[in-house]
Amino acid sequence: MDLLRSNLSRVRIPEPTNRIYKQECCISFETPKSEGGLYVDMSSFLAFGKDYVGWNYEKTGNPVYLHIKQKQKPVSEDRPLKKPTLLAIGVDGGFVDNHEPEYEETHSIVILPDYVSLLFPSVELPEKVRLAVDKVLMAEGAERKEQVASWMADKKKVSAYAENLLQIDNGVVVPPSGWKCCKCDKVDNLWLNLTDGMIFCGRRNWDGSGGNNHAIEHYKETNYPLAVKLGTITADLEGADVFSYPEDESVEDPLLAQHLAFFGIDFSSLKKTEMTTAERELDQNTNFDWNRIQESGKVVEPLFGPGYTGLVNLGNSCYMASTMQVAFSTRSFCSRYYVNQSLKTAFVTAPSDPTVDLNTQLTKLGHGLLSGKYSVPAQEEDDIFYTVNQTDEMGNSANSTPSAQQEGIAPRMFKAVIAASHPEFSSMRQQDALEFFLHLLDQVERANAGKPELDPSRSFRFGIEERLSCPSGKVAYNKRVDYILSLSIPLHEATNKEQLEAFQKLKSEMALEGKEVASDEIIRPRVPLEACLASFSAPEEVHGFYSSALKSKTTAIKTAGLTSYPDYLVLHMRKFVMEAGWVPKKLDVYIDVPDIIDISHMRSKGLQPGEELLPEAVAGGDTSEAVKPAANEEIVSQLLSMGFNYLHCQKAAISTSNVGVEEAMNWLLSHLDDPDINDPISQEMQGAEVLMSFVDEESVNTLISFGFQEEVARKALKASGGDIEKATDWIFSHPDASSLVDMDATTSSEQSSIDPELPDGGGRYKLMAIVSHMGTSTQCGHYVAHVCKDGRWVIFNDNKVGASIDPPKDMGYLYFFERMDG
Repeated sequence: MDLLRSNLSRVRIPEPTNRIYKQECCISFETPKSEGGLYVDMSSFLAFGKDYVGWNYEKTGNPVYLHIKQKQKPVSEDRPLKKPTLLAIGVDGGFVDNHEPEYEETHSIVILPDYVSLLFPSVELPEKVRLAVDKVLMAEGAERKEQVASWMADKKKVSAYAENLLQIDNGVVVPPSGWKCCKCDKVDNLWLNLTDGMIFCGRRNWDGSGGNNHAIEHYKETNYPLAVKLGTITADLEGADVFSYPEDESVEDPLLAQHLAFFGIDFSSLKKTEMTTAERELDQNTNFDWNRIQESGKVVEPLFGPGYTGLVNLGNSCYMASTMQVAFSTRSFCSRYYVNQSLKTAFVTAPSDPTVDLNTQLTKLGHGLLSGKYSVPAQEEDDIFYTVNQTDEMGNSANSTPSAQQEGIAPRMFKAVIAASHPEFSSMRQQDALEFFLHLLDQVERANAGKPELDPSRSFRFGIEERLSCPSGKVAYNKRVDYILSLSIPLHEATNKEQLEAFQKLKSEMALEGKEVASDEIIRPRVPLEACLASFSAPEEVHGFYSSALKSKTTAIKTAGLTSYPDYLVLHMRKFVMEAGWVPKKLDVYIDVPDIIDISHMRSKGLQPGEELLPEAVAGGDTSEAVKPAANEEIVSQLLSMGFNYLHCQKAAISTSNVGVEEAMNWLLSHLDDPDINDPISQEMQGAEVLMSFVDEESVNTLISFGFQEEVARKALKASGGDIEKATDWIFSHPDASSLVDMDATTSSEQSSIDPELPDGGGRYKLMAIVSHMGTSTQCGHYVAHVCKDGRWVIFNDNKVGASIDPPKDMGYLYFFERMDG
């Protein structure tokens, strides 16, 4: 006790603003449940496992710690089950694992370096210590605050069209059954328009099933906004599927009973016969993508040991888990954060709070994944196999058999650090694995600035060179550095065209009979990866190209190649495209990907003998024709018909680079309150730089960090009203985006040099990993990684790790290849 009193000056009473860690070690994945418990520094309020608390004492000299130890209680078989009261996970009243054990927690005060232990609570302890410990124990842990799950299910919003909905008394009375589309023979997936009582079939689904789009066509003809899906109406009207066409989403109609009664519908006697839109989407994904990618129903041998550690899903974090499993399967990340850097070195060189240091948290994650320390069976079982069943987004298995699975590690601190500078990744929403991968590489590069020899992101970097040839016979070369090769998918190159034609014929015949093709019978296009790679290098026309040789705009021909071959080549398949009206669509396609590819032919040749570069623009010369902004009058006239001011319409068209009416209108609606909206165009748009001035520079830099060209980033942001997420989708859905930019042909190869230190070698690569996605959007669904380790394929599905039986090589979203030579 005298020893404790002599160190009272090193004990702090936490303030409400202090971050208190008491659930996880800041440099390992030890918890109070671990064998040695957890030690909370009563000065910094950082937590350490038994093997690491001594390091903290050496570094800081802080001697007083609260030791928290949790021991599992025996589970009573008759323990009452906890029923959820909220559709949520990780919050009070949400879903819980009723088989999760309960723990008894004990506390003591420990004084280093001799680990002198004093019981807590005890009246003999100094009042300052008792007060400090009480506040630590009562406070919500920083780990918990950072993982607070915003898991509440999205509640449908009340439609703006419901309260004053027009209903036409045209004598229509809807019978309780026997419904049929007014325009075709469809008898299912039928929608009742709540304005005129007409019944039409729904939209055609991404897999060819569904309706014939007659309901949406009726809306376009009449502008009648709301429709309800027949077969979803029951006495519980909250379950009815009401869709608002102008709002483009499922909505709530608080007056639905009244609107149905108008057409003679007695909802109290109706029974549910159809899936809602959300249910059908889930069913389709579960039946096909979900099962295939997760290898559901197969007996998969669980794997344990170094490199086979699972990652606990923190709530919609599978995009991060799959990406990090692949990253730490590369030599560059393994060497940087595991082989060549110890945990102690990372901790000693870290700032005072290692929880906010990316280097420390990457090292912690690397040692957690690769050491094998946490990759052990969660329970002892005679059966060493487990059956992969359907799982939810949290990775919880439904109807799973008893198994020897592992608990995995929860990368909470890493997620907090890597997401700190990104508002989307710091949320609990699902994200795009590609965007996260690019963000990871950007943050790693920044963290290793000045130490390129240590930077693992460099192993993914490569140079791209674009050659532009104008009718004058002269050429220009533009160069840039990228981390991923984004490939469009040429569906016309499918190798199974005959089967596709036969399938389309069968589907049409079944549709006439009111039947749908079973999901396991659907034929999908098969496109060779070689065709996707060829589309990257294929010549394309660049319209609106200003040639300094011709002193006018013309059409140039652009080709592209690689100036270097990275250690790891990442191919991104553009499966997500935008249809007319900004309707996202996922291409339902297989990509035939071989285990070994050779892209030697894709190396760019640079300026060739006999080629002449386009001349530089003359300083002070007249380039007004090249930069003079001009609005597309067709776009302007359509905006004028909507009642907008002529000057405003011109600005909207110019600021969105004349991409289209919808883009211009979105820009206009978000800029009507700009203080300079009424300034003349001639004063505010002099030159190409001014054309770019409407775009937020921080957003531009964010897109550049994703690997996009600056001109394309600006174009996309203008076309999407400054929204980064929409801008990214816009770029991926416009593979010819660079051709929409008025490119300056005077850029020579000397003006934009590629980093000479880029890794380079031969063009032969071996497939080493796949990140697959299931769902209709990158912002929903689930991501799974398959990695080739030790000569076999391994599936990483959050905390489940096992030997893959049938890796979905033809269903990848991201493909990772490792260079085989040089």
